[in-house]
Amino acid sequence: MNRKRKEPDFTLKGTIALLVLFFLLLLLLPCLVFFGNGSRNSSSENPSVSSSTPSSTVLQTSESSAPVSAAPQAETGQTTFSVLDKTSGTVQSIPQREFLIGTVSTEMSPDSPPEALKAQAVASNTYYLRQQQVHQANPDPALSGADFSCETGKWLTYADEQQRKDRWGDNYQNYKTAVEQAVDATISQTLKIDGQLVDATYFAISSGETENASDLWGGGQACLVSVASPQDCFDPGFLSTKALSSDEVKTAAESLGCTMDGDPSSWFGETNRSKAGNILTQALGNQTVKGQDLRFALGLRSANFTWTYENGTFTFTVKGYGHGVGMSQVGAKAMAQNGNSYGEILSWYYPGSSLESV
Repeated sequence: MNRKRKEPDFTLKGTIALLVLFFLLLLLLPCLVFFGNGSRNSSSENPSVSSSTPSSTVLQTSESSAPVSAAPQAETGQTTFSVLDKTSGTVQSIPQREFLIGTVSTEMSPDSPPEALKAQAVASNTYYLRQQQVHQANPDPALSGADFSCETGKWLTYADEQQRKDRWGDNYQNYKTAVEQAVDATISQTLKIDGQLVDATYFAISSGETENASDLWGGGQACLVSVASPQDCFDPGFLSTKALSSDEVKTAAESLGCTMDGDPSSWFGETNRSKAGNILTQALGNQTVKGQDLRFALGLRSANFTWTYENGTFTFTVKGYGHGVGMSQVGAKAMAQNGNSYGEILSWYYPGSSLESV
């Protein structure tokens, strides 16, 4: 009989226990749903980041993923040159891109092959950035605080947009596009050697071979050496002549400190030439003068010249146009026409240099 009373008692207790457990589950269920939803919402905000990743790490990852080079690239295009215009006597602040468009326009015809225009743009960019460095470190009083000078009235070094419009006329839009494309493609590039900007000089036409800077200027970077440029010899401007009276030659020689006496046919003495043909030194009257100085005094296109004298007149025959050091612009155009890239052109005329991006 005891067993019969205990069995209902056990069943009642078990029933009560189940009811209590069920009640507790009803209380806990909303809490479980709430925390479950909170977890899903948190992970959906950062689906690519593990839920175990601390929030501070997520912020660091976001910051480091931004392009680090973005700011320097923007600043490169905003470099400003301070330029003394000898025509107006004023110092102008010219943004790098506008200056490069203006200087390439004065140095090379805009209808030149695109790769030649790019080579010119890089050479100009490198040369004037180096000039800026040099004159900021050692200011030249003659520049009135500027980085270098130009002469807009003579289309030298730089021409502004209005001057370009006036000069190009109906071709303005096409020429503008050609020059801007060359500049925009290369504005972040410069030539360097041994980690330094190249003194990237250039000129119009060689005598068939460029000059060693050390021969003409007594020094220079290792990349400013003589290289062949045979295409120049076929350019219409390769040869030029100029006739000067003996009085005109005498006046030019005296401006160099020479005393000119006797028969004019005896005024010119021993000539010392470079391998490429430029006159390095010339005996003239009672002095020996530099070939480049004599070239400018006589108003000749280069220092690679010969002369004849007859009936009171000197006739000078001149090869090439310019000092002859660095890149020949006519040679660059010929290489571009033959399929060479601007990098190959620059590598040829500045051997040992490297084309680097800022």
